[in-house]
Amino acid sequence: MYSGARTSEVLTILASQEGDRLTVGDIVAVLRDRAFALLVVLLGLPNCLPMPPPIPLVCGLLLLLVAIQIAAGMSAPWLPSRLLGRSIPRRDVKRAVDRAVPLLQRLERWSRPRMSVFESALGMRGMGVALLTLAMALIVAAPVIGQIPLGLAVCLVGLGLVERDGIVVLVGLAIGVVGVALNAGFVYAIVSGIMALFGL
Repeated sequence: MYSGARTSEVLTILASQEGDRLTVGDIVAVLRDRAFALLVVLLGLPNCLPMPPPIPLVCGLLLLLVAIQIAAGMSAPWLPSRLLGRSIPRRDVKRAVDRAVPLLQRLERWSRPRMSVFESALGMRGMGVALLTLAMALIVAAPVIGQIPLGLAVCLVGLGLVERDGIVVLVGLAIGVVGVALNAGFVYAIVSGIMALFGL
């Protein structure tokens, strides 16, 4: 049904689902044949805006699970049934999608298939490893300043994979390096502060 749809169109369909809450299972069902790449976009999307805990943590954990499967070479995502039943407020999904769609539409007009190295089996496994790093950084991300660059990076990598555009993937990875560095500094500051507090 959505095989010819652009990323912005699929996300708009997702945000217009009925009900006050969307389960993870509902989201995966809408994404269908492009579930891996679009799930990556969707998990990055909420973190492009200031979001309260535990949304960055939940997104990071889900992305971690997805990244492991991409790195392992799986063709479609597997999620445990207990996780598929978890839900998030539809209004949060709609708010993030409404903010992102205009930008996605501009990127889609510019984006085109290029640098096909990321489409190979080895390239996709490499993407899985890169996303694994971004997911771990997102789990411990500093509010706003650490969260937003990682969310943007994840979104761009996912969008680049959907659109088969290696340039967009590379831009996402570059922003991801900045996000990881910011959060590494945040974690180091916290650990150093705790050690100083206890005289370690």
